Amino acid sequence: MPTARLSNVMIAYEVDGDLSDPPIVLIHGLGRQLIEWDPLLVGRIVSAGYSVVRLDNRDVGESSHLAEKVALGEIRRALEAGDEVAVPYRLEDMAADVVGLLDHLGIEAAPVVGVSMGGMIGQTLAIETPGRVRSLTSIMSSTGDWEVGVPDAEGMRALFHAPPPDGERAVDTILETRRMLATEGTFDEEAERTLVTAAINRSFDPAGVGRQLAAIWASGDRTERLRSLDVPTLVVHGAADQLVALSGGEATAAAIPRARLLVVDGMGHDLPCLHWDRILGVLLTFLAANAGRVC
Repeated sequence: MPTARLSNVMIAYEVDGDLSDPPIVLIHGLGRQLIEWDPLLVGRIVSAGYSVVRLDNRDVGESSHLAEKVALGEIRRALEAGDEVAVPYRLEDMAADVVGLLDHLGIEAAPVVGVSMGGMIGQTLAIETPGRVRSLTSIMSSTGDWEVGVPDAEGMRALFHAPPPDGERAVDTILETRRMLATEGTFDEEAERTLVTAAINRSFDPAGVGRQLAAIWASGDRTERLRSLDVPTLVVHGAADQLVALSGGEATAAAIPRARLLVVDGMGHDLPCLHWDRILGVLLTFLAANAGRVC
């Protein structure tokens, strides 16, 4: 798999389609690898005339993994008390990784589509380097304000349901978590088991996921900085999301000037093919309007 060697990390990536077509950057969520984007979904974007750049964020997949352990409970308590915390990196560093990858690929600017933590990285990227972001699509994400997007009881359980160190048992634990968060009636046990097994065989680093979560928490509330954005923005959120409640998407859209909000009834914290037609219809029209393409 190709990699981009940046100043302090190596970022693994994959390009679908031909980079002579307008590139779109897909940024995945907490602990998720680039192989976990559904290839049929990626294929539909490519068939619309785009190329797609997928990456492993630092601490997952074949990108660089750090060694420092983080005490999430202590970090959370310190932040709730208003204290400063030291973490290995923040969302700003993860956004800089994306900029480094764009530089590596010779891409001046691109539409950015991020889900969950990937949406937070995309927001940060647009704040820090707006000239590199042609448009922002933030899916099932939030602003960093702890008063919005709050998980329900099942979502909180999923967030802190760490997998055991044994690979086979870890697959079962991750499947249980994804089943909890999935859109009702859409969870495909066999397909998800195949995907999770492939991801664990490729890279299994629960401590790395902890470092990513610490980065999310320590990066703080982006709301006021989002208010100054001048980047075309689409916000997509499932009305039944248990991990990042709909209020997170609503707050994101309210903060960013002229942002459009698409609420998908019944959708949980996932992107099931049940809702692809609606989401892609809106997304591709939005991308075309802001990337010089005609769908």
